[in-house]
Amino acid sequence: MYRLINAGFGNMVALGAIVAVISPNSAPAKRLKDEARDSGRLVDITQGRRTRSIIITAANQVFLSSVQVETLAGRFQLEAERPLELADVDAAPKPPKGGASAAGILKTTPIL
Repeated sequence: MYRLINAGFGNMVALGAIVAVISPNSAPAKRLKDEARDSGRLVDITQGRRTRSIIITAANQVFLSSVQVETLAGRFQLEAERPLELADVDAAPKPPKGGASAAGILKTTPIL
């Protein structure tokens, strides 16, 4: 089960997938937004309101949010401090049985 945070207007983003939350006012942030729009990776969840933060995920998706960076950071902190519930632990993905482990891969992979 993924932990989700509210990124504005009932839109949820997986907490573990978030790499960064940045302010949209700098030139690099504007370039990032334009590049994401051109490549089809931009998700606008502002509901027509002013963009106040840009959320970047590990999958290289870019979300525009109307929630302030500081507010999102507070939500991250609250969610990170919340203890895992038993339902969260039971629903967590299990590693495959009999599959290759990371240690096995490291032992058999030659270093060039």
